[in-house]
Amino acid sequence: MVHHSSMPEAKPTIETREEVMFFDTDCGAVVHNLAYLRMIETCRTRLAALMGMDLRSMSETQVFPVVVRTEVDYQRPAKLGDWITIRGRLDEISRARFWCAFEMIRESDGATLVTARQALALVAMPAGKPLRLPAEWVKRWE
Repeated sequence: MVHHSSMPEAKPTIETREEVMFFDTDCGAVVHNLAYLRMIETCRTRLAALMGMDLRSMSETQVFPVVVRTEVDYQRPAKLGDWITIRGRLDEISRARFWCAFEMIRESDGATLVTARQALALVAMPAGKPLRLPAEWVKRWE
């Protein structure tokens, strides 16, 4: 699809769902902090696909979004059996990095459990060479 409008589009957003599994929890049946990052990773992977970086095309181009910074605020714990909605969105774009923001909501009571932001850079593999972000991203989403 060719994009002809001079007006920016709405930034990509996505929602994913996860059920808290036994392997996500510690001995007190509370979600371990790293389990939230795994759930965010799934949401971010689906968000990247909306931005044109689906798994198959990344495999073919060998250009990957790489996390260079993660900021996480743990507000409330999730527990075994909870269903969590993870909302992800493209937040900011610069020449070399883009930020994605995430919110994790417990479905049973609507409580915000975790908020997070991640900065990513595009890297060409196997050389590990950082790339500028596509100019079209700024035109489309800024």
